[in-house]
Amino acid sequence: MDADSFRTRGISRRTLLQSAALGAVGLGTTAALGGCGSPLAAGLAGSALDPGVVTFWNLFGGGDGVRLTTMLDAYRTQHGAGSLTASTFAWGDPYYTKLTLATVGQKAPNVAVAHLTRMQNLAAADLLTPITDAMLSSVGLAAADFNQNVWKSQQRDGKNYAIPLDTHPFVLFYNVEVCRKAGLLTPEGALKPIQGVAEWEAALTAAQKATGAYALGVANVNEYATPWRMFQTFYSQMDGNTPFLGDNGKTLTLNEDLAVKTLAYIQRMSAKGWIPKTADYGGSETMMFTGKAAFYLQGEWELTTAQAVPGLKFGMAPIPQLFDKKAVQADSHTFVLPKLDRTPEQLTRDMGFIKFMMEQSVTWAKGGHIPSYLPTLSSADYKALEPQASYASVADYTVFDSLAWYSGSGSSFENIVGSQIGLVQQGLSSPTDALSSIRKQLGPYLSAANPL
Repeated sequence: MDADSFRTRGISRRTLLQSAALGAVGLGTTAALGGCGSPLAAGLAGSALDPGVVTFWNLFGGGDGVRLTTMLDAYRTQHGAGSLTASTFAWGDPYYTKLTLATVGQKAPNVAVAHLTRMQNLAAADLLTPITDAMLSSVGLAAADFNQNVWKSQQRDGKNYAIPLDTHPFVLFYNVEVCRKAGLLTPEGALKPIQGVAEWEAALTAAQKATGAYALGVANVNEYATPWRMFQTFYSQMDGNTPFLGDNGKTLTLNEDLAVKTLAYIQRMSAKGWIPKTADYGGSETMMFTGKAAFYLQGEWELTTAQAVPGLKFGMAPIPQLFDKKAVQADSHTFVLPKLDRTPEQLTRDMGFIKFMMEQSVTWAKGGHIPSYLPTLSSADYKALEPQASYASVADYTVFDSLAWYSGSGSSFENIVGSQIGLVQQGLSSPTDALSSIRKQLGPYLSAANPL
């Protein structure tokens, strides 16, 4: 029976999800949540966990996962080995589907991680507990403790639904030796300031001459997020007031003239040979690592990858302002409280866990993410981190993706739009054709009801 048939029988979309979630739990942990470990399985199956135990879900692997483990171990050391049950799931849509089903099925964790661009849909679906000033103050926190750009971006209808751990922006990596050869460094060894298109193109020309290959590594093969981040950065620098989507994803609101202009500029960099026509994720960073490119555009999380390259001398800087205003694409990892019936003591416990993680966020920052918690950002420990501290200012002017149930990090929107931008970079599509294809492919999402 299809969804329309269910609606005619008076069964709501939320009821369907609740049935699916409870049915999945009834089939066992493997069917419900991809085979997570036994402590979590106990919670999902309905058997009681110690009321003092925080259940925590996240989606962090790699270096982020290692640093998170350090932070969680510190919590257990202070609160007891049995004070916390933490589970990690597959990044992207699989994680958010699991979190949604668990919350609708009333089997949610106490605390969960969510990208800022994805938690908005959870909040719109009434799956998150709003975070009040009183809840913050109960554990010694306040709205003023956080970077206000990201703090305001997590709000919905005047309410707070998330506590931001970080900002993770698109940044410019640079190979120190190549940039020195190209004359692009200050006497102290930092990248010279670059302002405007003319200075940017002069730097790319000098870098290409120094490498004999490319100036800038940018991924676009089997990679959709990077092209989108590059587009969003330059488009937002041209026009910071017109988002790509409006009305919570029901309308396409971008400035089409500037969108075409942005795509044309990306294609210009490719046609000039400053950026490769084709490069996958690993290949684009290897260009900078091996000196075949002076620069590399990627999220700051690739800091730890660069640090692991033997003999590589590199730096990191904000992406230059080429157009009318400062703007850089970014997302944020946040902590959310999935909707649960909590006693006041349990609520304070869950908020206390989040406060503890904020106090450990210099550990998190070692992976490149910019702390949102201002006491950490202003600490001597963070300021001593290099190159992290050199781009921390971008958190004040980052741009987050438009709100929609199908947008955000690892989303269908990112895949659709990023793939077309990649074709422009490859010279296989014109800017106008790419925009036409984007409009056509997004059409069904614009008109579709939010599945939550």
